[in-house]
Amino acid sequence: MSYVLGIDIGNTNTVAAVARRQGATWARPEAVVLDGRSTSVPSVLHLSVDGSLTVAEPDRADPGRTARCFLRRVGDEVPLLLGGEAWPPHALTAALTAWVVDQVAGAEGGPAEALVFSHPSSWGPYRRDLLHRALRDVGLPHVTLLPRAVTVAESHAARGVADGTAAVYALGGETFEAALVRRTPYGTYETFGRPQALDTVGGVDFDEALAEHVRTVLARDLAAVDPLDAPAVLRTLLPQCELARRALSLGDAVDVPLALPAGTRRVPVTRPQFETLIRPAVRATVDLLVHAVHTAGLTPAQLDGVLLAGGSARVPLVADLLTAALGIPVEMEPDPHHTTAVGAALAACQVISPSPRPPKPREAPPVDTRYAAEAVGPRHGDRHPAVPDEPPPRPPVRTAPLELPKASRLTRIRARGREG
Repeated sequence: MSYVLGIDIGNTNTVAAVARRQGATWARPEAVVLDGRSTSVPSVLHLSVDGSLTVAEPDRADPGRTARCFLRRVGDEVPLLLGGEAWPPHALTAALTAWVVDQVAGAEGGPAEALVFSHPSSWGPYRRDLLHRALRDVGLPHVTLLPRAVTVAESHAARGVADGTAAVYALGGETFEAALVRRTPYGTYETFGRPQALDTVGGVDFDEALAEHVRTVLARDLAAVDPLDAPAVLRTLLPQCELARRALSLGDAVDVPLALPAGTRRVPVTRPQFETLIRPAVRATVDLLVHAVHTAGLTPAQLDGVLLAGGSARVPLVADLLTAALGIPVEMEPDPHHTTAVGAALAACQVISPSPRPPKPREAPPVDTRYAAEAVGPRHGDRHPAVPDEPPPRPPVRTAPLELPKASRLTRIRARGREG
C-alpha cells in the first residue's frame, strides 16, 4: 500500500508515523510499531563487534560501544567514540533514521513515497546540511527536514486547532524547546522569531526529583542496606518513579515502591507533592516560552493558542502554569508523545500532494513554504537568520545498551564514521 513516513528522533526515544493513501486522499497518520515491540524505541545505538549498528535498550550493553543523546550533538566537531572508533553525531542520527525506514518498509511492504524528518526548531543550514549528507550516505538522498514546531503545528491543525499563529511547547524526556509558528499562504506552517531551548529539563529530571524525595523518606531504611547491595536496590527506583509520574498525570495519588532486602517499602505521593518538587523546572520552561513570544514582538493575546507536544507535557502542571502565564487556550492531543511524528507524516502528505498555489499573492512567500523533498544541502533562506548556527556545546554523553536485529544498510556509514 502507498504510504508516507514521518520520523521524530528525540534525545530519549524515537517515534515514527505513517499516512496511507485512501484513493485520492490520505488517511489520518498513525504511529507505527517499531522492531515488533512498541511505537517508541530508545534513541540509542550499539556498535556490535562485527561493525554493525543496532538499536539498543538503555543499561543493557557495553557503555563503551553504545551511544545516546547524539541528536543534541549534531554539529559538534568532536565525534563520539564507540568501540574505539569515531562516530560523528550526524552519522549516528542518520543511522537511526535508516533503521526506522527499514523497519517501516518491512512492515508496509515497500519504501515510503515521501519521508519527513522533524528536527529541533533551532537548527539552521549548518546542522541540516550535515544531516542531509549523512542521510545520503545511508541511501536516503531525498528527505524533507522540517522544524519540530512546524510538525507539531501540522498535527494540531489536522484536528482543527490553531489555524493562525501559535506557540509550540515541546517537552520531552531530556530536553525542552519553545517556538512560534504561523500559517503560510499555502496552508503550511513556518517558524518565526527566535526559538528557545533547554537541554537540562525533561521527564527524566522529574523522575529524578521524585526519586530524591523517595530516598529522603526512606533514608533510615536505605542506611541499613549493605553498601554492596545499595546500587542494585536504587537501580530499580527511577523506572518506578517514571511509572508514578505517568500515573500522577491522570490520578491524584500513587505509591512508589522500593524493593529493599528487608521487604518492599511504599512511599505515598500526592499530585500536589509531586508538583511542588517539579514546579521550579516547569516554571523555567514557561518563562522561556513567554520570552520567545516577547522577543518576536508579540503579546500572548496575539496568539491563537499554545500547542503541546512530548510525553512529559502530559504533566497537568504544565497546562496549569501556561494558562496562568498566557491566558490563552492550551491544546494537547490524546498522546502528545506521538504528536511530532504524526505531524511529520502529515507534512509528508503535502510533499506528495501540495496545496494549490494561492491566486496572485501580494508578496512572494519564502521559497520553502510548500513542503518538498529536498536534495543534499541547506535550504535556501534560513528560518532563523538571527540564531547563530554554530556547533553546540558538548554535554556529557550518557550511554546505554541491548542487541537487536541485524543491521542492513546501517553498516554503510561505518566508513564515513571513521573519516569523521
